[in-house]
Amino acid sequence: MNETKGQLLALRRIAGETAELSDEALVAACATGDTAALGALFDRFHVAVYRFASRLPTIDEAARDDLVQATFLEVRKFARAFRGASAVRTWILGIAANVARSQLRSEVRRRTRQHHFLDVTDGTPPAIDERIDRQRLMAKIADALAGLSRDHQIAFVLCDLEQLPGAETAKALGIPEGTLWRRLHTARRAIRVAIEEDR
Repeated sequence: MNETKGQLLALRRIAGETAELSDEALVAACATGDTAALGALFDRFHVAVYRFASRLPTIDEAARDDLVQATFLEVRKFARAFRGASAVRTWILGIAANVARSQLRSEVRRRTRQHHFLDVTDGTPPAIDERIDRQRLMAKIADALAGLSRDHQIAFVLCDLEQLPGAETAKALGIPEGTLWRRLHTARRAIRVAIEEDR
């Protein structure tokens, strides 16, 4: 039965009917190396990943495209690990969150190396980023989000802006639900404070 099902799936993919497959079937096909399935997943979810990236204040416009591409490379790489514990969209946004975290770590390392080699006259590295973050934090809500840790930003964006279910989000991020709710509470409190100070 499973063999017949697999053959039918292969025939449908050969016929170019990936648009008719469910999200889960596309991930399963992607796990077998089916590039058409990966392309179909990209077509369905690249806008959601880009929107997620655009809501993270520490990712500029050029880096958003990189994040989208890197996310779908990871989708291909980890498709075999998908167990259906969450919706495919949630799983992909969880991957995007991990890619964003990795990009931030790389950027921090790059900036640290740059500061090492900069010839700063007074001997202290410039705190321009910190001053800009504080000013933006007081100016508008989006910048309040920039003042939070990446984990808090991701919790807020996925749950409050993308409106993903908390239980699925926690599973996709690989954290306990309680941890997710604490991060979300902290992020919401920071946003409320920024709104009150902005009035």
